Amino acid sequence: MFEVLIGIVSGFISGMGMGGGTILILCLSMFMGVEQHIAQATNLIFFIPTSIIAIITNIKQKNIDFKIAIPIIISGIIGAIIGAILSNKLDVKSLKKCFGVFLAIIAIWEIYSLIKKYIISKKTHNK
Repeated sequence: MFEVLIGIVSGFISGMGMGGGTILILCLSMFMGVEQHIAQATNLIFFIPTSIIAIITNIKQKNIDFKIAIPIIISGIIGAIIGAILSNKLDVKSLKKCFGVFLAIIAIWEIYSLIKKYIISKKTHNK
């Protein structure tokens, strides 16, 4: 039952384009005791159907700029190959550290963005 809940929450976040896989990997490794390599590989399988649904929905709503998307897709495929090779060479402890650093960078960026937005809105409001 817990797996279903994790899947629903991760799918919901993926559908919104916010990286549900990050939540999935975190939940699988922290709450279910799944090894990091297995959690990340499970995320890759999870990603295929959820991204297809999100892509179809966004194409219908004309939210995708294909001129931007094509180079990102090509470079993303190259990056995925390199990342998969590197992750298979890393031990679980190192992979967990890399994932933690990744999450920390995202958190710092989001906090910075919120503070920046707050400062700009305060300046605009005070004029």
